[in-house]
Amino acid sequence: MRIIDPHVHVWKNDPAFPWAPETTTPPADDATPEMLLELMAANGVEKTVLVQYIGYRWDNRYTAHALKTYPDKFAAVCRVNPQDPAAPDHLSYWTEEHGFHGVRLSPGADASGDWFTGPLMDPLFSRAAGLQVPLLILTRPSRLLDLANRLDRHGDLDVVIDHMGDPSLGRPDEAEPLLALARYPRVYVKISHTWGISKQDYPWSDTHDLVKRVYQAFGGQRIMWATDWPVCLHRATYAQTLSVVRDMMTFFSLDDREWVLGKTALRLWTFK
Repeated sequence: MRIIDPHVHVWKNDPAFPWAPETTTPPADDATPEMLLELMAANGVEKTVLVQYIGYRWDNRYTAHALKTYPDKFAAVCRVNPQDPAAPDHLSYWTEEHGFHGVRLSPGADASGDWFTGPLMDPLFSRAAGLQVPLLILTRPSRLLDLANRLDRHGDLDVVIDHMGDPSLGRPDEAEPLLALARYPRVYVKISHTWGISKQDYPWSDTHDLVKRVYQAFGGQRIMWATDWPVCLHRATYAQTLSVVRDMMTFFSLDDREWVLGKTALRLWTFK
C-alpha cells in the first residue's frame, strides 16, 4: 500500500526566508523538511505534498526551496493573493517556473472572505484549470455554498476541500454543504482535522460518523487522509493522524483504504 500525505506545512526562522509583515508572532519552533522526512520514514509515508504556510503569505520561496532540495519526496501547493488582479499570472509563475502543482485559497466565513464571491475568482479558477493544477479551499461550511455556485461554471477544475470544511460536531447541518458538493465529480475532500473538531482524545471516535458520511457521499476515490503536520501537534502526533484512518476507521473497505491513504492523492499529484 502506497501512503501519500497530501497536506503538511514547512517553515524555518531564517532571514533568507522572511515572514510576511502580517506575521507578527511567527512560530517559535521550526518545522523543516528534514524533520518531516524523519517522520515520513518512521511511519512508512512515501511522498508528501507541501502546502504553503500562511505565515509567508504569497512568498512561496521557502516551500520552493524544499521542493527543489528534495524533488523525489515532495510536491507542493502555492498561495497567491486572491485580491490581486494579477493572481492568475502569479499562479502561472509559481507553477511553470518553480514546479508547484496547485494553489490554496482561504476565504473566511465572515465578511472578510467576501472576496471569494467577487469578480477576481473566475479568472483564477480558469487559470488553475488551464494549468491543470488543483485548487485547495480552506474555509468553513457556509462558504461552501458560494463554492458550489462557482463550480457550476468551472466543471473542468479539480477542487480539494481541506479538512472537510471543519464542521462543528454539534451542528449536523453544517456537514450538508460539504456533502452536497459530491455531485461535482472533480471535488475531493481531505478527511483530516478529526483531532481538531473532536471533543475526545485519540482516536477521536465522535468524528468517525462524520467521516463515514463523507465516505458514503464521495466514495474512497475522492477522499484523502492528511496529517496537517505540524499544526496537528497540539492535539495529535504525526503517527496518530495516520493510524486513526489506517487502523481505527474500520468502515473503509480494503480497496478504498488504499485510495484514501494514497491512490486518491496520486490522481491529483505526480512525483518524480
